[in-house]
Amino acid sequence: MSEQSKGSASASATAPAPGSDTYKGWLFKWTNYLKGYQRRWFVLSNGLLSYYRTQAEMAHTCRGTINLATAHIDTEDACNIVLSSGGRTYHLKASTEVERQRWVTALELAKAKAIRMMNDQSDDSGDEEPTSQSDRSEIQGTLKILVSKLDDLSTCNDLIAKHGAALQRSLSELEGLIPVEGGEKIKAINELATLFRITSNAMINACRDFLDLAETHSRRWQRELQYEREQRTHLEETIEQLAKQHNSLERAWREAPTLVSSAPSAPNTNKVCMTVCTEKYVSGSERPLKEEASDEDEDTEFFDAMEDSPAFITVTTTENTQHRRSQSNLSGTSEGHPNDWNQDNHMSPGCNDVSGKELQPCRHRRTHIPDKPNYSLNLWSIMKNCIGKELSKIPMPVNFNEPLSMLQRLTEDLEYHELLDKAARCDSSLEQMCLVAAFSVSSYSTTVHRTAKPFNPLLGETYELDRLEEFGYRSLCEQVSHHPPAAAHHVISQRGWTLWQEITIASKFRGKYLSIMPLGTIHLHFHSSGNHYVWRKVTSTVHNIIVGKLWIDQSGDIEIVNQRTKETCQLKFSPYSYFSRDVPRKVTGVVTDSDGQAHYILSGTWDDKMESAKIIHSSRGGSVLEGKQKTVYQTLSPKLLWKKYPLPENAENMYHFSALALTLNEPEEGVGPTDSRLRPDQRLMEDGRWDEANSEKQRLEEKQRAARRRREAEASDATDEGREYEGYQPLWFHQRRNSITGETTFVYKGDYWETKERQDWSMCPDIF
Repeated sequence: MSEQSKGSASASATAPAPGSDTYKGWLFKWTNYLKGYQRRWFVLSNGLLSYYRTQAEMAHTCRGTINLATAHIDTEDACNIVLSSGGRTYHLKASTEVERQRWVTALELAKAKAIRMMNDQSDDSGDEEPTSQSDRSEIQGTLKILVSKLDDLSTCNDLIAKHGAALQRSLSELEGLIPVEGGEKIKAINELATLFRITSNAMINACRDFLDLAETHSRRWQRELQYEREQRTHLEETIEQLAKQHNSLERAWREAPTLVSSAPSAPNTNKVCMTVCTEKYVSGSERPLKEEASDEDEDTEFFDAMEDSPAFITVTTTENTQHRRSQSNLSGTSEGHPNDWNQDNHMSPGCNDVSGKELQPCRHRRTHIPDKPNYSLNLWSIMKNCIGKELSKIPMPVNFNEPLSMLQRLTEDLEYHELLDKAARCDSSLEQMCLVAAFSVSSYSTTVHRTAKPFNPLLGETYELDRLEEFGYRSLCEQVSHHPPAAAHHVISQRGWTLWQEITIASKFRGKYLSIMPLGTIHLHFHSSGNHYVWRKVTSTVHNIIVGKLWIDQSGDIEIVNQRTKETCQLKFSPYSYFSRDVPRKVTGVVTDSDGQAHYILSGTWDDKMESAKIIHSSRGGSVLEGKQKTVYQTLSPKLLWKKYPLPENAENMYHFSALALTLNEPEEGVGPTDSRLRPDQRLMEDGRWDEANSEKQRLEEKQRAARRRREAEASDATDEGREYEGYQPLWFHQRRNSITGETTFVYKGDYWETKERQDWSMCPDIF
């Protein structure tokens, strides 16, 4: 066991104390019956336990990783540790019991932290794993700690009793040795010792009673917890069976021709939507409007939830039903004014046109790019060492990319800029809010098939989009930071609005899926009304990274706030669920005024369209859902706000680019030398020359690293000389504190378009 002793010594010398973010050391891992236990280097970091053959392998090869958030930790004997998660089990052995205990402590702390982080993440839209095992392990760990503390307390009590008895004996012996004149003093000390012994015995008895009571309650709580866990499992199985039976019955009903033909058809009258939502709308999903005939007296149809209780349950009724409902005595009513709105057009004339582009482009732009080559790539060989790492720090070949930069993808948010042109003409701020909400959703429509990764912009890289003649706006993006990667974007339109944003992309590869979390705030200001809207983006998730066909999902909440009027819009992007009967990619929302009263209901999907329905009547319902009282919203028929444009012909061979995306990398004269259109690796990839593109990509990244090292050296020299070093400063944006949000962000400082007019680019850095 000399090798084990050596491994223990090495681990003790290099590993930090358990409880820190990273714990490293040597352990012996069971491999097979021929080789037995083999010495491996283990690294515990960010809730993941990874192992390598040597410390040198950490730079390039990981032999295996286990996620502690769902792992079960067990100790067989004095030196063994067993980790199991799903179908994977690690049998580990430490050199000494002390070393084993250090690892167990570090693993338990890391597991608890990983569970907390997993529960706190808003980008948790991937495949959920059962948590009963992790919950049980966490509770067992807590109970073990409590029992250990109680054992320590009991030991202390035994020591007090032992030392008290010894003190009593010593005093008695001392009383017999000291002469009579000191007897009174000894007698007083003996009485004090007796009082101490009585008090100690009382404390010992109280501690023993507490220990017995705690053990009794612990067993009772464990039984109750186990019962609740079994009940939950049974309920989940029941819900799954009910979902399958319900779907089977629905299909059978639809396939029965006699029932369909004999069902009475609904009268051809104007429909009124009765929308039920929770009083405090935060989450949930809207049921799709169904107008199938029914045998009910009220001609209504209800749809039950399959997983979570919905925030919206849509019920369609005829005019007669509306008349009967209006005569009912509903409590807490808030009457609207339906006469003020025409059902055929409840948007202002300037806000109701959704038919295509307002102006045709003055310049003929390209409608196709070279087809994507069919290059094969071993994905697993590249991605297996990327688990838990920041995606922007991993060298990736262009095979994973599309021939656009992140700056160009950010500019694609303007695909449906005409929604903002319509919003600028709206007299009602609530109608304007509906169009702004539709615009915020429309920016995701281009991502439904776009699973490839955009090029990470180089520091100082820019991208301009000048559509002043065609559509009245100009857009400029600049990469203002490299670590963390951040891009600033500014758009000004002659049609009455200005949009600016600073977006930082945080991405994590989590084994089966990739989470992309845009951090930053989007600002939109309308010139005539002064309305200033602020919102953030939701989390994007790319599924089936390793095995299967890639697909992307959007999930989370968007809160759009009009900073001038304090009106809000809450949008819910529902994540895909196997048990849900809702259409995929569903988005629902509600528009409320500054007093919290709802005025519009929004519904649709982020890859197709969004609709709005004006609320004309609201009432407090009598049913209760999850302890929250419902509010019944009566609305007019929904009106179309936004509809996605069809993709160009042959889009599947052109990276599923939209008509706008096809033009973004089109060469143009007069752009700045840092513009993404001039990036050589991106241009080579678009032309189908991927091997050359990979070489150029490595050259550009090394050039960027050299520039960073040069700036670091300059900063170090400035520090040594006692002078101030300003560091890298963007060319067209500068940091300013926003008076509304209080955040310090990069905003446009001007002069780009004037510089382009002069064609004086002497201040631009050489980044390509």
